[in-house]
Amino acid sequence: MIDWNQIRTVLLDMDGTLLDLHYDTYFWLTHLPTRYAEVRGLPHEKARDEIHRTIQGLRGSLDWYCLDYWSNRLDMDVGALKSEVQERIGFRAGAQHFLRELRDSHRRVVIVTNAHQTGLDLKIHRTGLDQWVDTIHTTHSFGRPKEDPAFWPELQAQEPFEPEQSLLIDDNHAALRAAETFGIRHLVSVRTPDSQQPPIPGAHWPAVEHFDELLPIGTPEPLY
Repeated sequence: MIDWNQIRTVLLDMDGTLLDLHYDTYFWLTHLPTRYAEVRGLPHEKARDEIHRTIQGLRGSLDWYCLDYWSNRLDMDVGALKSEVQERIGFRAGAQHFLRELRDSHRRVVIVTNAHQTGLDLKIHRTGLDQWVDTIHTTHSFGRPKEDPAFWPELQAQEPFEPEQSLLIDDNHAALRAAETFGIRHLVSVRTPDSQQPPIPGAHWPAVEHFDELLPIGTPEPLY
């Protein structure tokens, strides 16, 4: 699936790629509506529908991922609410082994996530994810999400990489399309980002169920 000799930089999504998306799915579709209904004295279905409509209206924008936006919109500390169910945060199957193999291969490994810094800090605290990679970039530092093609040259200016020698693994098809438009050559999607949901159909790119499908990696040979 991947010719690792062509890869020098590995760009990794976090939620739904390295970490099980079940935590986020549960939070946004179950826990947040429940707590919102409690605070506002609303029927659960009404609270759920209101939040769902807002989610759909923001999809693909940076506000969709921004906990500050949601805290202001709902007049609740959404970052604190995310901590209430933090025990659900966890790696996808095989992710830690894959990260270990990447680290041992001496390639540059970079997480590129749409997660807000508050949520990112919580997940780092729970998983130690930052210990496995060279650095982590959140798109909130750039003011635009990965779905925006203009994000990728801005990332490259801060995190130099050669698109022809880079691999992006991401469960977000819109982000993969934007990266492809920018020129990132090696793209892989994730078949089942949420362990409690069915696989995502219709990936235009090679899709993996388990990271073992991308092994072995090995150390890179010189490129001429």
